[in-house]
Amino acid sequence: MTHEEILSMLGDYVDYLIANSSAEAPMWNIEKVRSGKPNKWNYIDGCMITACLSLYKTTGDEKYLEFSKEFIDYFVQPDGSIKTYDPKEYNLDNVNQGKNLFILYDIYGDEKYRKAIDTIRSQLLTQPRTKEGNFWHKDIYPDQVWLDGLYMGMPFYAACLTENGEDNWDDILDQFTSAHKLLWDEQLGLYRHANDCSRKMEWADPVTGQSPVVWLRAEGWFLMALADTYEIAKDRTPRAGELCPLLKNALDRLLPYQVADTGMFLQVVDRADLTGNYSETSGSAMVAYALMKGARLGMLPPEYGEKGSRVLDGIRDTYLKKGEQGWELHGICASAGLGPGPDNRTDRTGTPEYYLSEKQMVDNQHGAAACMMAVSEQLRRA
Repeated sequence: MTHEEILSMLGDYVDYLIANSSAEAPMWNIEKVRSGKPNKWNYIDGCMITACLSLYKTTGDEKYLEFSKEFIDYFVQPDGSIKTYDPKEYNLDNVNQGKNLFILYDIYGDEKYRKAIDTIRSQLLTQPRTKEGNFWHKDIYPDQVWLDGLYMGMPFYAACLTENGEDNWDDILDQFTSAHKLLWDEQLGLYRHANDCSRKMEWADPVTGQSPVVWLRAEGWFLMALADTYEIAKDRTPRAGELCPLLKNALDRLLPYQVADTGMFLQVVDRADLTGNYSETSGSAMVAYALMKGARLGMLPPEYGEKGSRVLDGIRDTYLKKGEQGWELHGICASAGLGPGPDNRTDRTGTPEYYLSEKQMVDNQHGAAACMMAVSEQLRRA
């Protein structure tokens, strides 16, 4: 597609989302809106605001910035406190939104953003860790490392080190190295979703602690974490280069699983034999983003950027459809996790069947945000 065609299609889709969303009732989290529960500070909105700010930086269109500021300002109070956020929950998911505060602070200079950054930073200072040195994913998931958590926490952590002039880069790089050891399946050549370092959870392998399934979105979170953290760290620590082979090796082992007719990847990556397995939008968009951004940053050979662009084109061709209200993005896994979680679920057993049982959604934030970020990278190439 030409630069103009991408912008036109993207503009129509994002305009529709923004016009029908507010901090109290974001359209991309329609399940929460329909439940009647008030919206909270969360990683889901963080991904969407990251996507909007990325598009602002790429296109210069002020509507993306204005929407982002209005959304964040609903939560961030003048004293730096954040409505509904409690650092003592020790939930890495809630750290993700924090990286957007750096951009707003740089643009507007409002001290409330600086104070809010410090509020979130306070969580990481006392976040519980595994014996290997990795942050627990959440306080309710003790001794567990999830691929998701590397994306939720590490780019914000890296931005804090940069902003404060701290020299604690070894901690970040060591956590990536440790996560690789904990979650990489050498025989399969892919990453498992999570590791219970205590080996107590039913889903954990008694020897390795790994969960049993390669979930596409989990791989995507990790790939994006590598690219985003490297972008911040590359001029500040020589160890940043350690992230490059991790990214290239992960992608080189993942790309053979690309689905021929869609150009995407499966929800359960390595199980094309499973009935009901499907090309999934959010994880595929994350792979596309990592391929294009990795190539742009020099982490990957230039031709990997074209590979990413083709994945994104496959998503458009397969799942971007014209509905009654405008463009709709289909094929998005609503969510997935392991263990009871806050809702005391009994079905999150980590089996392939579980990951395929989670609902497929339209315009869900995971897919919409990842596609918007990938489009932003594609526009840089156009």
